Amino acid sequence: MTDLRIRAATPDDLDTVLAFWKQAAEGTSISDDRDGVERLVARDPEALILAELDEELVGTVIAGFDGWRCHLYRLAVHPERRRRGIGGALLTAAEERFVRLGGRRGDAMVLVRNEIAQHAWRAAGYAPEEKWRRWVKPFAG
Repeated sequence: MTDLRIRAATPDDLDTVLAFWKQAAEGTSISDDRDGVERLVARDPEALILAELDEELVGTVIAGFDGWRCHLYRLAVHPERRRRGIGGALLTAAEERFVRLGGRRGDAMVLVRNEIAQHAWRAAGYAPEEKWRRWVKPFAG
């Protein structure tokens, strides 16, 4: 996959990314809108990482670092492009970013029902940490 280009998203990419997530990402997030993704890129311009083949968006991952922890979200690969190393290339880029920033451990948000994603995360060396439970309180109405 030598033609694969990995790069940070720019504000010009955001509408394409949002449309891509509708077809390639499992589940939805309260932040899956123009304002949410725009804030992410404005706050941390390297957090949203894209994979492109022939200038076509084929994968994404959000590699958020808050100075304390490394969080991975929205690892998504186009359904017709899966199992070709795109997800692995995105995770490598995210992990390299975390190491550069001083991160020590990455964690990922993975839907319980998404068995395909769970397999991919395990193959990348991640494992569920069953002693923790995610607690959520939406702030927007």
